[in-house]
Amino acid sequence: MASHRLASSQAVTKSKKITFNHEKLAQQLFYLGLFLYLVALIVPGLPQIIRDSAYLIVTFTAGYHVMIEGFGDTIKQTQIKHRFTPNIHILMTLAAVGAILIGNFSEAALLILIFAAAHFLEEYAEGKSKREITKLMNLNPTEARRCQANGEWQLVPVGQLKIGDHVRVLNGDQIPTDGQISAGQAVINEAAITGESMPKTKTVNDEVFGGTINGNQSFTMVVTKDSQDTVFAKILQLVQQSQSDLSQTATKIKRIEPIYVKIVLALFPIFILLGPLAWGWTWSTSLYRGMVFLIAASPCALAASAVPATLAAISNLAKREVLFKGGSYLTNLNELKAIAFDKTGTLTVGQPAVTDYQFVAATTEQTAAWLTILTNMERQSNHPLATAIVSHFNQQVTTISAEEMTVVNQVGQGLTADYQGQHYQIAKPSMFVTVPRELQQAQQAWSQAGKTVIYFAENSQVVAAVGLMDVPNQQAAAAIGYFQRQGITTTMITGDDLKTGQAIAQQLNIDQVVANVLPADKAAVVSDQQAKYGLVAMVGDGINDAPALVKADIGVAMGDGTDVAMDVADVVLMQNDLSKLSYAHRMSRRLSKIVWQNIVFSMLIVLLLVTLNLIGRMDLTIGVLAHEGSTLLVILNGLRLLLPLRK
Repeated sequence: MASHRLASSQAVTKSKKITFNHEKLAQQLFYLGLFLYLVALIVPGLPQIIRDSAYLIVTFTAGYHVMIEGFGDTIKQTQIKHRFTPNIHILMTLAAVGAILIGNFSEAALLILIFAAAHFLEEYAEGKSKREITKLMNLNPTEARRCQANGEWQLVPVGQLKIGDHVRVLNGDQIPTDGQISAGQAVINEAAITGESMPKTKTVNDEVFGGTINGNQSFTMVVTKDSQDTVFAKILQLVQQSQSDLSQTATKIKRIEPIYVKIVLALFPIFILLGPLAWGWTWSTSLYRGMVFLIAASPCALAASAVPATLAAISNLAKREVLFKGGSYLTNLNELKAIAFDKTGTLTVGQPAVTDYQFVAATTEQTAAWLTILTNMERQSNHPLATAIVSHFNQQVTTISAEEMTVVNQVGQGLTADYQGQHYQIAKPSMFVTVPRELQQAQQAWSQAGKTVIYFAENSQVVAAVGLMDVPNQQAAAAIGYFQRQGITTTMITGDDLKTGQAIAQQLNIDQVVANVLPADKAAVVSDQQAKYGLVAMVGDGINDAPALVKADIGVAMGDGTDVAMDVADVVLMQNDLSKLSYAHRMSRRLSKIVWQNIVFSMLIVLLLVTLNLIGRMDLTIGVLAHEGSTLLVILNGLRLLLPLRK
């Protein structure tokens, strides 16, 4: 069947025109054969010789591609591997020729028709899965408006763009490559990259991605990456690789198939000889049942057990922004025993946020005034903690102009400002000697919880404390809970101190924390876990995670992370959403279950048909219908993986 072979992408590219013509001719001949078969079957009064001639023509028209692949591929693979390497198609061809030799023209035609139809349907099923994945490729940018030396804009192929080129993007255009906006602003749909349905507003110096769609404004951008290094290009590489990399089960079936076919071919003459000699059949009956044996023992359903199902599962995940580099990684996920997570940007948001704040006892008006001053001072700082404070309190306070309050950023000492005759300071706790007891207690409690604390003082008197930390990702807790319910050990690997790591781990209920880990040592932690547990996955997003991602049996990169992490990982979550990883694990388990259902079912059908043939309860027509029907059931069972999994 079609699933027994996957041509390399390079070979397909080189022979695209030839392949297309061959397939078109095969389909036309199949329909011609189907028409002739129906004519010979339905039209009354036809002389038997005309009817048999029509069936003979049907066999060689509808079976054109079956015979080509049967003999042609067998000869080709035998020459390449320097040993006899038959395929399933040759069994069907021999069975049809044998049926003709003993005068069963109608059954030979029916065998070829049904086998060819199943062949086309299997190719369609695999093609459907691939089309679901490769829809993304239609978004690949091809042209760009580049600024020439004379200041004119010229339409050029994207491949000609170089780093530093200036490119004009008109409203509604596809952004041709990765870069930074140098002039103008835009509202950009980044769904192709991030999966986010809401457009994002971008302005000067903001990063834009190739393959995304510009809104209703035009802008100019500077190219920052070669076309082959863009985020979109890396996604395409993952997609293409996922289609050519078979699962372990599919690979084993592919290796076993020629051996199985050789065994069937070896048993075929023995079967025919044993008929008259051991079981008392006539030579005619023995030859007929030999033809049925070739059909019944053919592993068509077995060959279709894994590939359509694997492609369907990969397709399902791709639509949910989870990209696997190949089916082998998806099947391996089912065997996962432990999973390690980088902390920052993976289990956490990756940016600090205000979690607590407290003022000394004062009137509501005084507290509001202090909060306004604190926020306005932080507005004039670009420190991540300042950004978090402004983001948290911005809607609660009014704006104080820079003329009214001048803020001074003293390196190592924090911020100071004078406003309405008072002096204010924002700094870390160690900068203050005298602190109110209630704020000291708050600071100690928050620090124990792994939070960063800053004080706000008026005239050197501390009047407020603010606690901040990199908070857990919203989806992380649910994902951790899922993996633990599956008996998979969860570990956090962090360069932070143990106290900070444990604070996050307690919120997420992670099994264990490995803290104070230098970037170079993360891979060693993964190696230790492999020795202790078995198959281990590593989830990370940064350059410092790359060695650990490579060392792990399955490396998972967060899509918002670095290019390096995406390059070395086996799986990419295009959104920083760990619930998608738990979905992928569920899909892996479902894939394994369906593939084994298919394998067991296909072998039981073979055993049943061979047994019925031996006891004389099977003819060629029923054998064809049962055998090819089982193949179609196996394919349809695999295609169930295109459907969303139930929660």
